[in-house]
Amino acid sequence: MTTRTDTGASGRTLAFPPGFVWGAATAAYQIEGATGDDGRGPSIWDVFSTRPGAVAGGHTGEVACDHYRRYAADVALMAGLGLPAYRFSIAWPRVQPDGSGPVNPRGLDFYDRLVDELLAHGIDPYATLYHWDLPQALEERGGWADRSTALRFADYASAVHERLGDRVTAWTTLNEPWVAAFLGYASGQHAPGRRDPAAAFRAAHHLLLAHGLGTSALRAGGAPQICLTLNLSPVMGTDADAVRLVDGLVNRQFLDPVLTGALPSDVRAIVERHGGLGHIAEGDAAAIAQPIDLLGVNYYNPTYVAAVPGAPADPAHPGSEGIAFLPARGVTTEMGWPIEPTGLTALLTRLSRDHPRVPLVVTENGAAFPDEPDGDRVADADRMAYLSDHLSAAHAAIEAGADLRGYFVWSLLDNFEWAEGYRRRFGIVYVDYASQRRIVKDSALWFRDVIRRNGVRD
Repeated sequence: MTTRTDTGASGRTLAFPPGFVWGAATAAYQIEGATGDDGRGPSIWDVFSTRPGAVAGGHTGEVACDHYRRYAADVALMAGLGLPAYRFSIAWPRVQPDGSGPVNPRGLDFYDRLVDELLAHGIDPYATLYHWDLPQALEERGGWADRSTALRFADYASAVHERLGDRVTAWTTLNEPWVAAFLGYASGQHAPGRRDPAAAFRAAHHLLLAHGLGTSALRAGGAPQICLTLNLSPVMGTDADAVRLVDGLVNRQFLDPVLTGALPSDVRAIVERHGGLGHIAEGDAAAIAQPIDLLGVNYYNPTYVAAVPGAPADPAHPGSEGIAFLPARGVTTEMGWPIEPTGLTALLTRLSRDHPRVPLVVTENGAAFPDEPDGDRVADADRMAYLSDHLSAAHAAIEAGADLRGYFVWSLLDNFEWAEGYRRRFGIVYVDYASQRRIVKDSALWFRDVIRRNGVRD
């Protein structure tokens, strides 16, 4: 895949390949609200967010951005920004309030309307089946730590595809299974808030099994493109053993079973020490390794580690004894994450080198900054610089041979940022939560111009 660099009077434009997909992304629980409407059942985030101290400010997703009622206006906003594609997630509790059994037709009706509205505005729908909002009824039966949840996911995938499959451009099975497993079941920072390392490793396996079974169900239904989205982070440090161990826990634990058909031996040894391997059944490896059409890459920052003998394991990384996770260096976002665009170049080139047959899409990339409106304007220069630098880094990866097919900015709207509540703003569109007024930020207008020229000013 080749690109070109155009030089003109106004400066250089790093042009992306013809057909490159530009879009923005959201997630159901973060924007929809209407958590008790039209037969939707409770999710683990509905329950977790009411736990004292679990979410900053005691915030919940009960209203969020009220997208459930305002979707048509939000789609019109997307069209005004010239977005060719929109990545959204489907709320499992809307479709199957108890996580299994008959579908709730009113829940699917919403996504029917959303998809039709997108297509009417010339926007390709990219649907994600699972973005962390597990039906609470399934959690009460064991959640992702129980094998049956993976089987229920395949049923759910079939039901959604049967209704929407004739109109959706691409399907993502799961978003960031590392987060769902290890922040949800090991550190307890996310829903369901459990702190059980053995359960976290079981959850990781069952999430991958759900991906594989869901992929088979989608393929049987004729899905045109199937994707798995992982949050991947280059691991850096001066101790090679520490780097490799953490790379195994963060990256290869999910990449290898899907793309090579086997759990890495070093990760397997860690799992054996945390509850054993009894949850892995014969045939699971083949089920997980179903071919995919795209690998979704969510990139925010590298991970820095150092060997520190005697250090306890980080709660979110069971098996990391003797390793310290180092604080951010240099300039950071409001989340405290280091701003290192070159990490994206390194990650994309590594993936294309290690797995050359799998095309890549950046399914999330963005930053939280303390945006403040000034009348009808939000001048978010820091976000524009962040996105520009990361698009330049993505372009550099393509020049180095990475097979990158698209880029989705995170996020379209300011939203419920999980355990951070509403105090962190990632959107290119500002949301006044009291009035639900939307204000297009400068970064959104800048991104509109990037899309129009299919390239970024260097």
